[in-house]
Amino acid sequence: MTDPDPQNAPSARGRRRAWLLAALGLLLAAGGGGRLVQWDFDRPADPAQSSPALFEVRAGMGVRRVAQALEERGLIRSPLLFQLQARVRGGARRIRTGFYEFSPAMPPRRIYRDLIEGRVVQRTVTIPEGFNLREIAEAVQKAGLAPKEAILDLARDAGLRSRFGAEGDSLEGYLFPDTYRFPLGTPPREILRAMAENMRRKFGPALRGQAEQMGFTVHEVLTLASLIEKETPIEAERPLVAAVFLNRLRREMPLQSDPTVIYALPRFEGNLRRRDLAHDSPYNTYLHKGLPPGPIASPGLASIRAALRPADVDYLYFVATPTGGHAFSRTYREHQAAIARHQREQREMVDP
Repeated sequence: MTDPDPQNAPSARGRRRAWLLAALGLLLAAGGGGRLVQWDFDRPADPAQSSPALFEVRAGMGVRRVAQALEERGLIRSPLLFQLQARVRGGARRIRTGFYEFSPAMPPRRIYRDLIEGRVVQRTVTIPEGFNLREIAEAVQKAGLAPKEAILDLARDAGLRSRFGAEGDSLEGYLFPDTYRFPLGTPPREILRAMAENMRRKFGPALRGQAEQMGFTVHEVLTLASLIEKETPIEAERPLVAAVFLNRLRREMPLQSDPTVIYALPRFEGNLRRRDLAHDSPYNTYLHKGLPPGPIASPGLASIRAALRPADVDYLYFVATPTGGHAFSRTYREHQAAIARHQREQREMVDP
């Protein structure tokens, strides 16, 4: 909410208000004056110009400066009459800061209403399940909310990480995938805070209690859930994938998850090659046993639940099928046979 211009002393503000009210009274007393004032309030500056443009009300702008800026942008005809209307209607000190979309085809009455009701411009950003931090930052930038570098820098901020219990060096995995609406001009810190708060709500006390019963920290669950999220888009398969990874962890077998290798590669061109599997990184679960150091993406609720409620199976392997799902196996021999079978099916689909 903005106040009248700070350079004016209270007595000067009172005198100006009294003068403006007196001027309005004279207009109303004059023949047709009241109709003139009301007519002007409903008369667009240019009915033919309907294309909206951004208009910013900054902190410290009083009604006089707002009215002048509206007139300079060609959005109203008379800043004096706009100011008079705002003061008589009690909205002069209720104008809210932010970005608005106005056009010259809008009547001043509607502009006034939007300003005092704070109908600021909002932008929508959708974060799909499985997006990593860089992809989230790019989505925020594409929505016109904040530069991606600002999001990436703040995601590594020690204060934010501490606030949300992120054990890694960033908020990777701690930003819940969802659809968000933010007023244009929302600080990047507030954008990240909203996403992290959403994750905290979704991964609530009941799920945290399950994690504790399993002997896992929140960080470990988010890490495992992020692997599950990246391995399969099929919700029914997620408890099976979770079971494979947990069975391997119990047997101290490497997880051998391709998405963890891809996450650490300096550049990924779309096809995972044999030499990529030898890329030395703490995230390479072909070279290092156990979970990677942290999440590799933002998991959705289904993957978090799958990590905490794995299927009761003894599978140790899975391979992608040509139809988009996975085939699960208990032994390495079964796994090799499944690979051969699905490679044959793939060739038949390409060359029937």
